Parts: sequence; structure tokens; C-alpha cells
Amino acid sequence: MSLYKSLFKQTLIYGLATVLPRMISFLLNPLYTKVLPKQEFADVSIVFAYLVFFNVVLSYGMETAFFRFYNQEDTSNSELAKQNKKKVISTTTISIFWSTIAFLVLGLLFRKSLSHWSDINVQYITYTIWILVLDALVIIPFSRLRAEKKPMVYAIIKIGNVTTNFLLNLFFLLLLPKIAVSNPTDFLSTIYFENFQVGYIFVSSLLSSLLTFIVLSPNYFKIKWKFDFPLWKKMMQYGFPILIAGIGFAINEHFDKILLDWFHVSKSDIGAYSACYKIGMFMVLFRTAFTLGIEPFFFSHAGNENAPQTYATVTKYFVITGSFILLFVIVFVDILKILLVPNPSYWEAMKVVPLIILANFFLGIYTNLSVWYKIIDKTKIGAYISIIGAVITLLLNYLLIEKFSYYGSAIATITAYGSMMFISYYLGQKKYPIPYEINKIGSYLGISILLSGLSFYIPLFRDSYIFGIFALILFGYYIYRNEKQVLLKILKKN
Repeated sequence: MSLYKSLFKQTLIYGLATVLPRMISFLLNPLYTKVLPKQEFADVSIVFAYLVFFNVVLSYGMETAFFRFYNQEDTSNSELAKQNKKKVISTTTISIFWSTIAFLVLGLLFRKSLSHWSDINVQYITYTIWILVLDALVIIPFSRLRAEKKPMVYAIIKIGNVTTNFLLNLFFLLLLPKIAVSNPTDFLSTIYFENFQVGYIFVSSLLSSLLTFIVLSPNYFKIKWKFDFPLWKKMMQYGFPILIAGIGFAINEHFDKILLDWFHVSKSDIGAYSACYKIGMFMVLFRTAFTLGIEPFFFSHAGNENAPQTYATVTKYFVITGSFILLFVIVFVDILKILLVPNPSYWEAMKVVPLIILANFFLGIYTNLSVWYKIIDKTKIGAYISIIGAVITLLLNYLLIEKFSYYGSAIATITAYGSMMFISYYLGQKKYPIPYEINKIGSYLGISILLSGLSFYIPLFRDSYIFGIFALILFGYYIYRNEKQVLLKILKKN
């Protein structure tokens, strides 16, 4: 049980490092929907979708490769293990550094061509290039903090980054315009430009990324700039499939905004869809926090004899927790929309919220199921699965957007993630059998989906919270009844 306590502790801290910044960034959603018309909110969403895509490209699987090779040393010789860790740190740092510098040079040289091709303001392209560069340069320093089990330092820096971004957004979008009107001769008024709200959003992100890089920059002076080419080749071979998988994930998770734009869906509809999509991010918070804690945990316990049983137990409790979150968010979704999307003109896209939450839940389950191909060093299988998901996403978007607009994109997303989840489970049981409690997992997931659907889609139930609250109590009791023995053991240990 101490294993699970350790996992819970790391997940809690990493969760805070993820949930608090995301909660702060959630506050930007009501800010943006207040100060930006739907068309401009769509522009921001499209650019940030490109940002996510290129973030994956610039990391090219090195983050996951870092953890795999960092934990692969011969622990029987502590000095040798220490030297190997240093090699992994220096080699990955040098690799990311020079590839990022190359991207910076090429990006700045061709930014006008990129602007013409994407129909995005060249100034926004420039900001985006620098944001990408600064974020890429802190990938390994952040990974090192996780590998060296310094979750508190990691959390403080992550929270500081997003807090800075949030405060800068408040300053530029709310305070600065008031200063410019009330004190036009003030020095701060000189940095105010009318109709530059979208630009200020990117400036805020750029400055917060710069401060984060400055905080973590000492890492570049603490390493030996010694490049181990044979090690790098092994890491690239391991990480390349992760890159392909990451591109697939970027397509599945964010490319829909870009595709909607390519298919000439109105910017107003894209803006509404992007704003309501954020409500589904509650499941992303849980999924991301869990992944941050679980990835090092999976690798560090891969050699244990009871590892498969451990993975099965972790996955079951992930599903239990996620199922409760799914039901809770959907029951109270009409309260959450007032908090997160206070502008009623955006609410036309609320119908996609249940699909987006469930899609992200499927992705979280897939992340847990995917441990098998990472442990046996078959990451290319993950790439294949992601490619299948990306193909499904692109194909269904192509077929559905014209008829169903953004609702077609939501259907494509949940279908892609659901397919990836089932494929990973099927292949995993053949290559690395894990004794999942399928009946229990299926019952938790199925009951949560059923109760959520009734709560959201039946007007009588949605207009009154009586059914929703009763459903939550009933589901909570069902969990307790089935997991009573384990829960009592944990309480006794404490």
C-alpha cells in the first residue's frame, strides 16, 4: 500500500502544479469571452492550436526518452549510475538546445511566408515563434526536476509561470485601457494600442515564458556540455515514435480548430466552440495531473514482479475517479458555464461539452493502458495507434464538419479517443497481459455515462438538480460498496 501512497503524494503535488495553473488559466476564459468578440476569440484559439502542434515537434519525444534512459542505469554500481544520469541530462539538453536554435533561425527567416500561408498576422507569428523557443528550452530542466523527485520546485515554477501570465493578461486587457483613458500622458499609456487585445494575449504569454526560462536557465550552466552520440541515437530511436504519437495527439486534441477554419466554418462558430470546449477541460486537469505522476512511477516499478497487478489497480482507480468527475461536471455544467463562459452569446456550443469531457476521459484511460508498449520498448506501436486516431479525426472531420459544423468535430474527437483506447487494450493483452478488472471498470464507466446522459439530455432532469445530486450520491454509494475493503485498509494504514 505504500506504493500507492507514494503515487498519490506525487500525483497530488503534480496535480496542484497542473490544476492550480489551469484553474488560473480558466479565469482567462471568462476574461477573453468578455473582452473579445467570438471572431477574435477564434483567432486566439487557432493560433494556440498551432502552438500545441509545434510544441510536440520541438520536443520530438525527448521528454519521455529522458525518463526511460534516466531510470535505466545499472543501480548495482552507484557511481556508474550517477555518471549515466549525467550523460542523459547533458545529451538531451544539448540536443533540444541546438534543434530549438535551428527552429528559431528558420522561423524568423520565413515568418512572412508563414503569415501569408496561415492568414495570421506576422506580428502574432513572431510572438508565437519566440514562445515556442522559450518553452522548448525548459523541457529538459522541468523533466530533470520530475526525475530527481523535486515536485515542489516543479510546482512553484509552473504555478509562477501561469500566475504571471494571468496577471499580465489582467494588466493589458483590463487595467491598461483604463490608464490610457484616465491618464493619457502617463508613461504606461505609451504601451497601449487600440484594438490590440489579441496581441496583448501573446505578449503576456511571451513574457511569462521568458521569466520561466530565466528561472531555469542555471541548468544550462550546471551541466557538462558533452554530447554522447551513441546514447543520442538510442534516445532518438526510442523517442521518434513518441513524436509521431504526439503529433497524432495534437491532431486529435487541438487540430479541430484549425480544420474548422480550413473548412470555412464561421469564426463566430469557432469562437463559441472553443470557449465551451474549455468546460470539458476539467477532465484534462485530472488526466494531466495523473499522467505527470504516473509516468515516472510506471518506469521506476517496471522491474517489479507484481508490476502488472500494480498497473491494473492504478488503472481501476483512475477510472473510478474519472467516472465521478465526469458525472459531477455534467450535473453542474449549467453553473460552470456561467463561471467559465459568462457571455451568453457563446452558449450555443454547450451541446458539445459532454462529448468533450467523455473524449478526454477515454484519452486518460488510453494513457494508462499505453504503459505496456512503453515498458517493453515498443513505442512505435503507440505511434501506430496515434496515427489511427489522427486518421479517424481527419476523416470524420472531413465527412462531418460540412453537415454538423463544430458538433462534427466533437463526434470525431470522441470516436478517435475511444478507438485508441480499445485498440491499446486489445494489443496490450496480447503483448504484455495486465489483469484489469474489466467488469468493474466497465460498470463504473457505463453507469457514469448513463447517469450523465440522463442528467444533461433530459430537460426535466437538467432543469432541476434533484436528479443530478441523487445520481451523484447513488454513484458514490456504488463505489463505496464495491471498494469498501480497500478503502478501509487505506484508512487503517493512515
